[in-house]
Amino acid sequence: MNNRIMLAFAGSLGALAMLSGAAAEAQAGSFRERIAQRFAQRAAAADAKAPASAAGQTIAYGSDAAQVLDFWPATSTARGKTAAPLIVFVHGGGWQRGSKDNATGRWKPAHYPAEGYALASIDYRLVPQATVEQQAADVAAALKALINRADSLGIDRHRIVLMGHSAGAHLVALVGTDEQYLRGAGLTFADLTGVIPIDGAAYDVAAQMRDGPRIMQQTYGQAFGTDPARQRALSPTVHAGAPNAAQFLLLHVQRPDGMSQADEFAQALRAGGTRVEVGSFPGTGLTGHMEINRRLGDPDYAPTRTVDDWLKRAFGK
Repeated sequence: MNNRIMLAFAGSLGALAMLSGAAAEAQAGSFRERIAQRFAQRAAAADAKAPASAAGQTIAYGSDAAQVLDFWPATSTARGKTAAPLIVFVHGGGWQRGSKDNATGRWKPAHYPAEGYALASIDYRLVPQATVEQQAADVAAALKALINRADSLGIDRHRIVLMGHSAGAHLVALVGTDEQYLRGAGLTFADLTGVIPIDGAAYDVAAQMRDGPRIMQQTYGQAFGTDPARQRALSPTVHAGAPNAAQFLLLHVQRPDGMSQADEFAQALRAGGTRVEVGSFPGTGLTGHMEINRRLGDPDYAPTRTVDDWLKRAFGK
C-alpha cells in the first residue's frame, strides 16, 4: 500500500463531523480507513501508468520550512521562443494537510514540460499554524520568487497560469480575484495570464459552510472561522465583480456542491466582465474529486485535452 497516497487522500477528506459515543467514533475511523484504502489502490494504479519524470529543482521562496516549491523546466519550447510559459500548481488537503510531494500527481511533471511549459508545484504553510490569508500570501510569494528567477529558469514572466486543486483551487481563485495578495508580493493581476481552479467547492465560503457536506464542516470551521465578514473576505465569488485575473478555466466533476459553487463563481466572473470557461467531467464523490487531480496530464483523460486546448489559447501557442 502506498502510504503517501493514503495520507494525501486522508487529508482531502477533512475531519468528519463530531459523532457521539465511542462506538460511533470507532465506526467513523473504520469508514475513513476503508475509503482511504480503496482510493489508495486506485490512485496507485493510475500513477503506475504515468511516465517517469526527472526530480524537480527545489527552491525556497520564504524563511519557513513549508515555503518551498519544486520546479520542472520545459523540455521543449515553441519555435522562435527562448523562454517557456509557466504553470504554478497549488495542492489541496483541506487547508490543513497535503504537500507538493503527495498531491501534485505524477502526470503533471511529465506532461506539461513535454508540452513546452515550465511547471512549479508549491508547498505553503498549513492551518492551524497559519491562516488561510497567509496561505494566499504564500501563493503570491511563490509566484514572485519564480518571476524573480525568470531568466535563470527559462520562464516567460509574461505568460503565467495559476492552477490548484480542492483547497488549492480556492486559494488560486482567491489570489485571482482579490488583488491584495499579489500586491503584497509586489505583483498585480497583469502578472497572471489566467487561473485554473480544479474541483473546488469553497468559492463562496459562507454558502458552503451552510449547505455543504456535513463531514466537511469541521474542516471549514477550522479554516474560515465563524466571523461572517471574514468568510466573505475569503470568498472568491464575492470578489469576482472585477477587477480579476484576465481569464479562468473552472473544472469540476459531478459533485453537487462543487458543481453549484463553480457555476455561481462563473456567473460572478462573467458579470464582472472576466472571460471564463467551465469544464464538467464524469466522476462522483471523493473518488472523482481525487481522480481529476491525480490523472490531469494523462493524454487519455478528457480534462487533460480541455486544459491543453485552453493553455494554447491563453498562452498564444
